[in-house]
Amino acid sequence: MNKFFKVLGPGLLFASTAIGVSHLVQSTRAGMIYGYGFLGAIIIINILKYPFFEYGTRYAAGSNESLIDGYKRLGKWAIWSYFVVMIVSLFFVSAAVFQVTAVFMKELFQIEDVVYTFLPLVLIIGSCFMILALGKYKFLDQFIKVVGLAMIVCVLIAFIMTFFKEETVISEQFEAPQLWSLSTIPFGIALMGWMPTAVDLSAWNSLWTLEKQKVSGYRSTVKESTNEFALGYGISAVLAVLFLALGSMLVYGTDTVIVSGSAGFANQVIALFTSAMGEWSYYIIAIAAFCIMYGTSIGVLDGYSRALKRTTEVLFFKSKTASEKWYLSALVVTALGGFSICYFLSNNPKGFLLLVDIATILSFLFAPIVAVLNYKLVTRMEFPKEHHPRFFMKAISLLGITVLTVMSLVYICYYCGAFN
Repeated sequence: MNKFFKVLGPGLLFASTAIGVSHLVQSTRAGMIYGYGFLGAIIIINILKYPFFEYGTRYAAGSNESLIDGYKRLGKWAIWSYFVVMIVSLFFVSAAVFQVTAVFMKELFQIEDVVYTFLPLVLIIGSCFMILALGKYKFLDQFIKVVGLAMIVCVLIAFIMTFFKEETVISEQFEAPQLWSLSTIPFGIALMGWMPTAVDLSAWNSLWTLEKQKVSGYRSTVKESTNEFALGYGISAVLAVLFLALGSMLVYGTDTVIVSGSAGFANQVIALFTSAMGEWSYYIIAIAAFCIMYGTSIGVLDGYSRALKRTTEVLFFKSKTASEKWYLSALVVTALGGFSICYFLSNNPKGFLLLVDIATILSFLFAPIVAVLNYKLVTRMEFPKEHHPRFFMKAISLLGITVLTVMSLVYICYYCGAFN
């Protein structure tokens, strides 16, 4: 048990980061619009993506270096491929997370857009920056456990209490949307793009695993590290299903109009829980939703900054560890980049959900590239044989790479009008 607590951290940090946009927004929206139609897709994509995230933890624990260092060992093409993927997705992903967090902050504190349009966004980004600049990983590790536990408890209570509510009345005018149609492709790709999160974030697992070992002073084994990660991943997968179920049980088939605006959608998400638990729970739910999104914002800002710092070191400093100022510089780049994207999309009435869809679709399109890189790293001869994934894990990996590639090509064909 003592060893377990020394290892505990990176997996929960992954779960808390993943529970944000993909669960609160995408899974809930899928349940509201399509009922349980995407349940199978959510379960399958969680299974198919699992190996590629686990390989980040496996490689770090087995080689004592990050995936980013491993990409350099595969060749310049590999590290540059990852660098391009990271740079393109960095600003959109961070912007989406910051924007969603700001939306829940507005809902919690009832901040009017007319007077304080960008104040919540500035407060979110600024406070996250200060926490990471001063507290670094140690504070992040402790904070994420608290907010993650709070959200898990709230979701479980809301889910259980939903069964004691009166059955939802189906509207007479309700027509179930066609799940298997061309018009559903963009939403399906966006949903699975961040389910449970973007595959390129697997590099963060390796960085967090190494940082946890550094902070705790304990060198965990591959088995200990991967088991801890599996716990966090399992929590994330179960919660994704619960969010979809809540949206389906409480909204699907009713006259409720799904709001595309930021404040309205945040209000609908919080209303799901309060309708199950009672109006008395409004502020409890609002605080819990804001906290988990705030934790996600810190995790994303830290993860991208660490990845940007390490990639820069590997590419331009011959893998040497640069000064701490490079981490602060990476924090500035990520924070300002995310804010800039939010600012340019602020005049679009559907900018909130549009930003989320852009970020998630980009993540899905980049997933096959990172998946291939991770698989090659943990199966190459230079990686200790005893740490190689077993046959079953390799089989899931190859199936996952195939599915992700085919679906990415389908979306590209759809976007180019090949199906018209």
